[in-house]
Amino acid sequence: LSLLPKQFIYFFLSFFLTHSTQSPPPIIMSSSSKVEHVILFKVKEDAEPSEVNNMVSIINGMSSLDEVLYLTGAPVLRVRSSIPSLAFTHVSHSRFKSQRELSEFDVNPIHLDVKKQIRRLVTDILAVDWFTGDLGGGGHVAVPPGSAVRVTFWKLKEGLGDKARSEILEGIKGIKEKLGGGVSEFTYGENFSDRAKGFSIAFLAVFPSQTELEAADPNQDENFKEYLDDTFGLDFVVPPLPQQSAVAVHSNVVMGHVCPIIR
Repeated sequence: LSLLPKQFIYFFLSFFLTHSTQSPPPIIMSSSSKVEHVILFKVKEDAEPSEVNNMVSIINGMSSLDEVLYLTGAPVLRVRSSIPSLAFTHVSHSRFKSQRELSEFDVNPIHLDVKKQIRRLVTDILAVDWFTGDLGGGGHVAVPPGSAVRVTFWKLKEGLGDKARSEILEGIKGIKEKLGGGVSEFTYGENFSDRAKGFSIAFLAVFPSQTELEAADPNQDENFKEYLDDTFGLDFVVPPLPQQSAVAVHSNVVMGHVCPIIR
């Protein structure tokens, strides 16, 4: 019985030290969080300009589908990568209310028709999805036309534990300030797409125009290099609002026009 007080003290100290010093858990968003969905694709070098322009128009026309909160397609302004095979030429950026809506978009008949038409025009794709709880607040999800967007993907070194991943995600918050005061939106998260070519972390910054984007510091990974195997980034400018509705998009697909893949 005389040992009980010491046992109680040891237990209390062990419990206190364990729970006060353990690292924070990884940042995990629920499946009900909004989703950033970025598709990159590489158009064949010999593709007709008219076909490519039609492709971009049809991407933008799909923004009126019920499952979509926001969607835009555009030519890539600049690629930042040391990997020649990742020379993507076009981008589609869309947002969904949750992963459920993204899944429903996958099987939308119009979208399925679009996917059938991509093979002869596009040689490669890369898709990255991540959950985000911050899309500007107040229901604001659309990126204004004329805005410039910088997207960055990181491929982490193998063997990094949950603590390191959590520290990386926490550290990414500071990149917004490093990019300068012109950033109007900034989202980031862990990829859950199986078509990301090994990239597992993504973040996206929106600037009011290309002027602010050009002035931003491009060296965003300096403090994270010890964790990274590869980085990939690209810039693009959001085009004007689409003139075609999803119905018009579907008509174009049925008539045999070349269309892009969105997911």
